Amino acid sequence: MSQTKAVSTKTKTKIKKSKEDKIFDAIIYTIAAILILITLYPMYFIVIASISDAGLVSSGQIMFLPKGINFEAYKQLGNYESIWIGYRNTILYVIVGTIVTLVVNIPASYALSRKRLYGKKVFTAFYLIPMFFTGGLIPTYLAIQQFNLLDTFWVMVIPFSVVTYYIIVGRTFFANSIPDDLWEAAQLDGCGYLGFFFRIVLPLSKAVIAVIALWAAVAQWNGYFNALIYLRSPELQPLQIALRNILISNQTMSSMLTGAAATEAQQLADLIKYAVIVVSSAPIMCMYPLVQKYFNQGVMLGSLKG
Repeated sequence: MSQTKAVSTKTKTKIKKSKEDKIFDAIIYTIAAILILITLYPMYFIVIASISDAGLVSSGQIMFLPKGINFEAYKQLGNYESIWIGYRNTILYVIVGTIVTLVVNIPASYALSRKRLYGKKVFTAFYLIPMFFTGGLIPTYLAIQQFNLLDTFWVMVIPFSVVTYYIIVGRTFFANSIPDDLWEAAQLDGCGYLGFFFRIVLPLSKAVIAVIALWAAVAQWNGYFNALIYLRSPELQPLQIALRNILISNQTMSSMLTGAAATEAQQLADLIKYAVIVVSSAPIMCMYPLVQKYFNQGVMLGSLKG
């Protein structure tokens, strides 16, 4: 047996790639490098432009390295109190909203994955129909107003916590990963429905929970439309709305000036735009490496038939 393994190892080491294989690999690596460059360069340019001289950026002299390094744009952003209020609110919305989304969607997706669920088709249709047909903005606004959620913290967390796509992904995962035999074995040990769900199902479902949590957190972090419609108080505005207001105020101020002052104000406004992109994107981008393997698994789960 050991001799056979040694011979097979030697034959593997002797195998060399042909010229055609090497050319093919070189083409694939070249295409991959070009795609990576196309993807990463805009983000890299935004970072170096936000710390470069405003005049050099506006004249197109910044390409690969920052020039005239300064942090004036970030200093200007730091002077706005609304940005810190927005950061605080957004972090709270992300944490609470992600928890509420998991609490609502994970049990629903698990229930729909069970074959013995009474009225399963009715419940499935109940979740799927609103995915394609909604009442529209005005009925939704009136409903939120009737529930006294308008201009409150909870309007960013509760009304839009049910997401049919999350339920479909979770249902597919539970249907393929949690067999009915496991439930029957748990019954023999005296485990009830809740005990089975909390003690067995959830510990085995870390992948789909991490994926849905990431999706919900990104949606909450980037969300601005709901805040624009349903929030009025400045102390409740999320980060995206605060940054939007800063951009509008700087653009308005630069348009009111003339001559050299207008040019300088416009250049600073452009730098602030780059800094705003960095400030709003960097925290959520740091989350991706932590759950990347779960994210890839979740994408594959969503492509399977449930």
